[in-house]
Amino acid sequence: MNRVRLLTFNSALPVLDYKVPDGMAVEPGAVVIAPLGPRQITGIVWEADRLPGEEVPAAKLRAIVEVLPVPPLSAALRRLIEWTADYYCAPMNSVARMVISSGGALTGPTTMTEYRLTGDEPERMTPQRLQAIDLLQGEQATIRELSELSGVSEGVLRGLVSAGVIEPVTVAIDRPFEPADPDFDVPELSPEQREVAGRLVDAVKARAFAPFLLDGVTGSGKTETYFEPIAETIRMGRQVLVLLPEIALTENFLKRFEDRFGAAPVQWHSSLKSTERRRAWRAISQGPQNGGAQVVVGARSALFLPYADLGLIVVDEAHEVSFKQDDGVRYNARDVSVMRARFECIPVVLASATPALESLQMAESGIYEKLDLPSRFGGAELPHIDCINLTEEQPERGRWLAPRLVAALEDRLAKGEQSLLFLNRRGFAPLTLCRNCGFRFQCPNCSAWLVEHRLSRRLACHHCGHETEPPATCPECGEPDCLVACGPGVERIADEVAEILPEARIAVATSDTLNSPERAAQFITEAENGAIDVIVGTQLVTKGFHFPELTLVGVVDADLGLEGGDLRAGERTYQQIAQVAGRAGRGSKPGEVLLQTRHPEAPVIAALAEGDRDAFYEAETEARRHAGAPPFGRWAAIIISSEDNAEARQAANRLGDSRPHADDLMILGPAPAPLALLRGRYRYRFLINARRNVELQRIIMDWLATQEFPPGVRIGVDIDPYSFV
Repeated sequence: MNRVRLLTFNSALPVLDYKVPDGMAVEPGAVVIAPLGPRQITGIVWEADRLPGEEVPAAKLRAIVEVLPVPPLSAALRRLIEWTADYYCAPMNSVARMVISSGGALTGPTTMTEYRLTGDEPERMTPQRLQAIDLLQGEQATIRELSELSGVSEGVLRGLVSAGVIEPVTVAIDRPFEPADPDFDVPELSPEQREVAGRLVDAVKARAFAPFLLDGVTGSGKTETYFEPIAETIRMGRQVLVLLPEIALTENFLKRFEDRFGAAPVQWHSSLKSTERRRAWRAISQGPQNGGAQVVVGARSALFLPYADLGLIVVDEAHEVSFKQDDGVRYNARDVSVMRARFECIPVVLASATPALESLQMAESGIYEKLDLPSRFGGAELPHIDCINLTEEQPERGRWLAPRLVAALEDRLAKGEQSLLFLNRRGFAPLTLCRNCGFRFQCPNCSAWLVEHRLSRRLACHHCGHETEPPATCPECGEPDCLVACGPGVERIADEVAEILPEARIAVATSDTLNSPERAAQFITEAENGAIDVIVGTQLVTKGFHFPELTLVGVVDADLGLEGGDLRAGERTYQQIAQVAGRAGRGSKPGEVLLQTRHPEAPVIAALAEGDRDAFYEAETEARRHAGAPPFGRWAAIIISSEDNAEARQAANRLGDSRPHADDLMILGPAPAPLALLRGRYRYRFLINARRNVELQRIIMDWLATQEFPPGVRIGVDIDPYSFV
């Protein structure tokens, strides 16, 4: 190759051609440095016939500066980048940036200096020094990272270095991870588990694309079952990717993995330090044959890492909405994982107790192979589910828990058993207003009310992160002591439990309180050791946790998910409540689930109470078929936004005037989005419904190409949307 075409990471740049200097070896997928004007840029060498652009005369080509010391991106990964960009109407540059997600990993092997406590005491102790010493026990990191961990300035830490209290340590950034042993602690599986595990092991050995839907009830041992094909993949010297929907689940999974394989897997999520990301990225790109990563456990972004020899993908809790990214490249990791497995020619396992309707339809049509685990492991029984009709069994005035649920909590506490109360609403109250003048606290950046968080003494927007302290007086009328919390959040429910059961040990489990793997691990340890009597939590506690002494689950507001304009509301409500119900009775003691509802006749609530999942899915399937909704039709959304409301509205109207007209295609809008103001930007929305045979992406891209939008206007395309705000 004497000339190459580069895919750069800047979507504003066109395709760029470069000359390859004599003696330099370059192949497709190589990551290189190239000149652009007075600066240098990073790019990926791409096949010219797959990256069309105007060819520059050879005499005008500038030479590549260097090939970076990382393995070239494989052909399978390059095809995945192309497919993701094409399917989700996203720039290829943006997708490629997710692959090269650690800039530090692109340099060669190197060392760095980290710091740790020596155990000595300083001659002069100050409150800040004492705080640093207390909080940095067992920690080793850079000065900047230690500063963030301890909450003191870098100057304070450097003073401790000079005093000999903190010492520098030279470490190799790319030191290898401890290898996993596939035969470390092989479990005794049930006959059902052995049959399913055997089918998956055979698929791993076959080295061919094979999508599986592992449909097992809560507590059936899905994790232990898919550990067996993971073990076989490790024996073959290949790599495994396990996707989890929440960072909070990582610590629980890591413990189970280490118990089975004798070593922890490589992690990939947003809480990793930059040095940890670099180490993981390079280990993943090297592969097991070169001492690199064997098993990677991560959030959805781990799907785009440059695996050297991927042999298996597992998507745990595959129904979870958090696998869909709502900004940037709006991809669904569940679906992209199937495509990556297809390009890599490997098996992929979608594991869930409540599969997405789309996945069930793919299994019914024979595209996925469905594997069932219909009963709980070890003889445990599924919990009994009953409804509390709040129109008949009303809570006491000023309270949110019905008498029957309160009695059940008291009974479990007397027996020394654990209870879980579920309400998918963070904070203390979703709305705060003035009882004197009616003023409501609203986010200045979004069309949303500020949520009161009493544990941290703040009013917060859950959309943009805006925070403020609760004022002593009403900002509108100036009246003191007049602010009223309206509606319950988990903190308010926890306060009510503390009043009813003053001797109970209560834990609030939300993304606010379990916001790091370490805090999640502490919560799990306390719950497993019986140090918690009542857990009050959001959707974070609906999945992945196994507490044998938890025998009661109370759903505070089973109707909450049915409100609003979510087109998948019924399915998501069923999945969420079925998952949280599955936390009860996982040990030897029977479980009970109480659903507080004002609509016990609603199909989803009735199906949950009767334990008739098949009937619910059949009814939901027919409703989707009639509406032309996924999986029988397709949805897409176009969001037009600007900091200027008039500019956004005009751009949306102009785009609406040029809308395409085609058979089997319906375009609704433009209309103000339900969240008409988000992060300081005014938003208008189109919703598109099309049959499966329509070339939806091509129609959308051709439609958008007919307009030139002002610089302040942003256009977002969301294929297969899950969020309708």
